[in-house]
Formats: sequence, C-alpha cells, structure tokens
Amino acid sequence: MKTSSQLTRLPPGAPGTPLAKNPAPPSEGRDNAPHCPSDSPSLLRETSSVLPAPTARALQLHSLFWLVAANLVGLLLAAELLYPDLGDALAPLTYGRWMPLHLDWQLYGWCSLPLIGALTAWLTPSDHSQLSTINLQLPQRAVQGALWLWSLALALGGASWLSGETSGKLFLDWHGWARPLLPLAMTALWTVLAARLWWFRQNFSRPGLLARAAFLLILLAVPSALYWSAGDDVYPSVNPHSGGATGASLLGSTLGIVAIFGLLPAFLGIRPTDTRSGPHRAFWAFFAFSCAAFATLDHGHASHHAAGQIIGLSLLLGWLPIAWLYFRRFAWTPASRPWLAAAFVWWSLLVVTGLLTFLPGLSERLKFTHGLVAHAHLAMAGLVTSVHVVILNELRATRPLRTGFVLWQSACALYVTTMMILGWQENTHASELFRSETWTQFLLAARLLAGLAMTTVSLRWLLTASR
Repeated sequence: MKTSSQLTRLPPGAPGTPLAKNPAPPSEGRDNAPHCPSDSPSLLRETSSVLPAPTARALQLHSLFWLVAANLVGLLLAAELLYPDLGDALAPLTYGRWMPLHLDWQLYGWCSLPLIGALTAWLTPSDHSQLSTINLQLPQRAVQGALWLWSLALALGGASWLSGETSGKLFLDWHGWARPLLPLAMTALWTVLAARLWWFRQNFSRPGLLARAAFLLILLAVPSALYWSAGDDVYPSVNPHSGGATGASLLGSTLGIVAIFGLLPAFLGIRPTDTRSGPHRAFWAFFAFSCAAFATLDHGHASHHAAGQIIGLSLLLGWLPIAWLYFRRFAWTPASRPWLAAAFVWWSLLVVTGLLTFLPGLSERLKFTHGLVAHAHLAMAGLVTSVHVVILNELRATRPLRTGFVLWQSACALYVTTMMILGWQENTHASELFRSETWTQFLLAARLLAGLAMTTVSLRWLLTASR
C-alpha cells in the first residue's frame, strides 16, 4: 500500500508508473488530492488532474457559463412558443434575434471550450506536477487570458445578433462588425497555445513535439476559414430535392467529429487498460476507409435519392461496434464512465435516426420540422454534452461533475421524444400547430419542462465548478 502523498506524484493517466522515492510537497497549482485507499489504476487517476488546478477550473467555468447562458436563452425560446405574447412583450428582441444566441453560444461556447481544454492538456507535460509554480504561472495566465477573449467575442456576438446584425446563416451569424471577433479570439488562443508548446518544448519527446507542432500548424487555418465561410457569398452544397444537407456533407462533418473523439484519449493522457492494439487499429483503419469513401462521393449538389449518397452515409453504422470497442479499453475515471455509456447510446440513436430520416419519403416528412429540432438536441444535448462532461471530468478529476446525470439524460430523452412526435405530425397537421391545439400545447409544455430541467442541472454544475 502506498501513501496518499506518494500517489499524488504519479503523472495523470499513468497507472503502474513507479512512484517517486522522495516526493516534493504538493504544488500550489494543483488540486488537493483525496486519500486513495488502493493503488488500482482507476483510483490512481482520480487523485490527479490532467491540467494544473487554476487552468482546469477556468476551463470548467467558461465552458459551463456558456452552457447555462445558452440554455437560458433556449428556455426563453421554448416559453415563447408556448406563450407567443411573451415575444410581443420583449419586442424588438424577437424570437428571430434570440435564436442565434442559443445556437451559437451552444456551438462556440459549450461545444468548443471543453475541446480547447483537451487540446491544452495535450500541450501540457504529463508530469506537470514536477514543474515549479513559477514555471506554470505564465502559461496558466496566458490560457486564462485567451479564454476571456473567447468569451468576450461570444458576448459581443450576442449583442450583435440581438441588435439584428446577422447574416441569417445558421452557426455562421458572424456578420458586419462582429465578423472578425471570433477569428481574432481564435488567433489569440492559437498564439497562446503555440507559445505554450515552445515553453514546454524540453518536456516532450522529439516525435511528440513534432506531432503537436504539426497539429497546431493545421489549426492555424481555422480562423481564416471561419471568416471566409461567414461571408454572404459562400454557401455549402444543398440537396436539390429537400433543400437540406447532402449525404456527402453529413458524412464529412461526422467523420470530423469521429476524429476528434478518437483523439481524446491521447489528448487527455488516458492510457489503455490492456495491451491489445486490435480495437485501436480497427478504429483508425475504418476511419481511413471512411475518408477514402467520402472522397469518392459527389460533393456538389446531390439528392437524397442518389444511391451513392445513401450508401456513403450508411458507413456511419459501422462505427457503432468499432467505437464501443475502442473507447471501452481506456482507463476513464469512475465519474466519466456513466457519461461515456450515455454518449454511446445517444450516438447509436443519432446514427440510426439520422440515416433513416435522410431516406426518401421520411426526409420529406421531417425536413425543417420539429423533427429537425429533435435530431439537433439528440446530437448536442445528448451526445456532445455527455462527451464534454467526460472531458471536464478528466481535466479536473478531483472536482468531477457527478450530480444531475439521471435528470439531464431523462430531460434530454423527454425533449427529443416530444419534438420527434411533434415533427412527425407537423407535416400533416400544420394548421393544428398554428392554432395551438391542446395536443401541440401539451408537447410544447413538455419541451419547456425538459428545458427547465436541463438548465437547472447546468446551473448546478456551474456552481459546483466555481467552488
């Protein structure tokens, strides 16, 4: 049996690593580690955080603040659908002006900042507990400054959208004077991360240093790509029969998310629990095959009646067993495991329902109805939120988000179910929706209740993270 002070000296995610013979006193930059009753790998991971405590706390707070803010706006939108007079009372801040805040704060706040945390962890030496407080101070402050700039861009973007300064492009509403805000914040963050890699360059192996530098060089193109794509004259390919996304674009965007999820164990420093490399090889081999198939698809305007688009999108079904075998081999902390299981359930539902609703017949009935709202929340409130709670729990293992799991998942299920029912009936009973019939009001009230529950849980997480 090792002592708790010895256990805290272990690098994060390194079960089995020899313990330091003469451990130094705990650094001021780390969370206080609880007593560890045994040296099992999972418990060892709970005694340390991937990032120094101030940086991990800042990432939690910024991420959860925007989740709460976006959820509050979503709650207002759900209330306006049930009580339209509320929109009149808030004029000129109409439903259309609030909607970009809900969408963009979710995407660029909650859906982005935990991933920035994972990237920051990858650029931090795994044995950062051995670095002095002085050596950690400047990189920590630089990251926290970049997070504040990111949040400032989101706040100013919100002011722009509420004032009516928007292009109307979903998730690309950066328009007019607000158009350069987020690209500038991204550039500032990139500069900080690059400086961080240079600062810690002596703590990485040469291959590890080159891999991180190459990844940062790729990310350097993101700010300019966002600025360009937000322009009025840039539009993606569309499905000429439904007006929605093509099968190729859906497959391409999903593969991007798959790649990010697949890199998470490496970014967070989570070691596999066994030495079998089969699941790892299968994951990346199928990823390469999927990318090759994506390259052969028609990337222009393409109908959902085209066999190639349907077959290409069907490849996503293959990810269900492969992803499960891949992720279950890593030593996730106990607080993360329920969220990982929930993420896989949401991912399975998302892939199956996404493919079904793309098919001819079903697509026409659900396109641009509340069925699309259900699908979006299946992805964002279900899959992405579950994964991002895992990330935050791994980044700050001594302050995990444990509470609210059942309430969040139940509320999300209620939200998705009610919106799918409404979307399915909306096409043939549109007039009843606009007349506010009893059954439509019941479903909208259930949606409001589910939104209230998720907002309450997110607010509780924010309060927990602030302690």
